[in-house]
Amino acid sequence: MPIGAERLRIFRSKLASFVAPIALSVIALGFVACPTMTQAQQTEPTSRQSGGENGTGFVRIQGRGQPADDLTPTTGTEVLLDLREEMRKFVQSISRYARRHRPNFSIIVQDGMELLEKRDDVDETRTSPARTYIRSIDGIMAQGLFYDIKSPGKPPPPDRQRGLLSRADFARKNGLKVFTLDFGEGQKLIDSTYQQATKRGYISTVSNVPFNDISQLPGYPKRPFGENPNSVVSLGQVKNFVIVSNSQSYGREDQFALKLHDNNYDMVVVDVFHGRKPLSRQAVETLKYKKMGAKRLAFAYMDIGTAASYSFYWKDNWREGSPPWINAPVREDPDRYNIEFWRPGWKQIITGNTNSYIYGLIAQGFDGVIITGVEAFKFFEGGGEEETQEGN
Repeated sequence: MPIGAERLRIFRSKLASFVAPIALSVIALGFVACPTMTQAQQTEPTSRQSGGENGTGFVRIQGRGQPADDLTPTTGTEVLLDLREEMRKFVQSISRYARRHRPNFSIIVQDGMELLEKRDDVDETRTSPARTYIRSIDGIMAQGLFYDIKSPGKPPPPDRQRGLLSRADFARKNGLKVFTLDFGEGQKLIDSTYQQATKRGYISTVSNVPFNDISQLPGYPKRPFGENPNSVVSLGQVKNFVIVSNSQSYGREDQFALKLHDNNYDMVVVDVFHGRKPLSRQAVETLKYKKMGAKRLAFAYMDIGTAASYSFYWKDNWREGSPPWINAPVREDPDRYNIEFWRPGWKQIITGNTNSYIYGLIAQGFDGVIITGVEAFKFFEGGGEEETQEGN
């Protein structure tokens, strides 16, 4: 089915006969105040993807008797699905739901900067800002702008770096706060990153391990660049930030919270879970104050593009293909699986109700979320081949 000049409209209807409900149960010892961070079991139809054509961002979806609220047609038919637009809509739905419960809740999206622009259906050289998407988020976190994740301590290839910086500048000019996470170590590299980022109006940090494995506070600088004695109550006031995505080595929850409290960063980013249990509201409240006593922002991160077998929502009988939206394992992390993120079953785990992941973050008192995994669209555009480089 070639891609025509006009995008095929993908119909979504609400069918009363869809009677296989999502079973959601509250995770043990988690979120006592409200039913959040739940386990879910879905029964959904199977779909198969074929790769996008000519880098368009469309894929073919083969229908196999799907319920009418799915994004795909009934048995034996195909439709072209714009996965970039589906990811935008997913993020927008998270934003709408979160702000309905807390209007000042902040949304930062990690990577996926191609989503900031829409390409013309007929002439792909023409682009326009994805304004609805841009207005639904508050910032981006771009990885490897100055020092590459694949070759820590070295800049990305020149063409790739120009593309990354161009998109990051585009985000900043459109009112988004730009955070950078670069990879390497040593005073010289960290100083260089800070200088390059500051020149462009970005807020930077550096790690010698990937985002999900950051377990230590920076050894340098001893005090944050741009250390700020004032309270920080909005994203626009942030001058520095720190990430500790893996808190396993910090002992008890209270020890972890106090250790992160013992610095003056304007924003801290953590996993909502410490070990097997979600952080308590008291621990989150501790994170929200600097050592000097001034307030700061506490963010959690949430992956919407892959599902890990060690996550709270995972059931013992889940595996690749069951539920049908669980796709192939991630190449470098076989305990994590690519997810057909446009499926209603997955979306209901993430957002839209008081049993969802995002509601759990809000209920625990976090000021915002770092949404990771948005580049999942590249996996399906590539016909099931993982793609980690920024595309055009």
